[in-house]
Amino acid sequence: MPVVLAVRDLTKTFKSGDRSLTVLDSVSFDLSEGDTFSIVGPSGSGKTTLLGLCAGLDGPTRGSVSLCGHNLGNMGEDERARVRNEHVGFVFQSFRLLPTLTALENVMVPAELRGRRGVSAQARNLLAEVGLEDRLGHYPSQLSGGEQQRVALARAFINEPDVLFADEPTGNLDTETGAHLEEIMFRLNRTAGTTLVLVTHDTELAGRTGRVLRLKGGRAVEDRADTLP
Repeated sequence: MPVVLAVRDLTKTFKSGDRSLTVLDSVSFDLSEGDTFSIVGPSGSGKTTLLGLCAGLDGPTRGSVSLCGHNLGNMGEDERARVRNEHVGFVFQSFRLLPTLTALENVMVPAELRGRRGVSAQARNLLAEVGLEDRLGHYPSQLSGGEQQRVALARAFINEPDVLFADEPTGNLDTETGAHLEEIMFRLNRTAGTTLVLVTHDTELAGRTGRVLRLKGGRAVEDRADTLP
């Protein structure tokens, strides 16, 4: 399978006055098309920093990220944004829906930003996939937390991304709602053949992915591929 994400010697250091804080230290891995991958570790271990670097939301102090054949280190912010828009979907702990748009309109936004037209039918199908076919005209304030996260999940798949980055996608949901969302996310991921990169504190959720990277103090202390997808 082709490699869609290649991370080499990834390091991120922040400076505060005369002091330097290394939050990510020499992390490397490759992911292929369709892989499911969890990043786990205690708070402050560098999980979200690593996710942001892999997605081109920030640049490393040292090392490189190649995303779908694009070397992000050689790009400015506008170019990285274009690569994200073409290849990446996001799901965050906070749902990040636009409050003045309906569920259907929120799902359509990424496609419209790419200049695509006539995506209403695709958006409706995705909302049906996540069980919200009767909530198309509802605004975020009229939806429960679980429903809002399902809208966010449908939105993440509207551009048929090569990679889905999910940062604590069930972190704001109760156990039952979170488990339901997990089922939907893995099903959509399998159907689309998307590579999944997941940051989570939930060891049970991490155990559902095909590979788990454990961080501690910014370093990779375990890289295990013996879990079941």
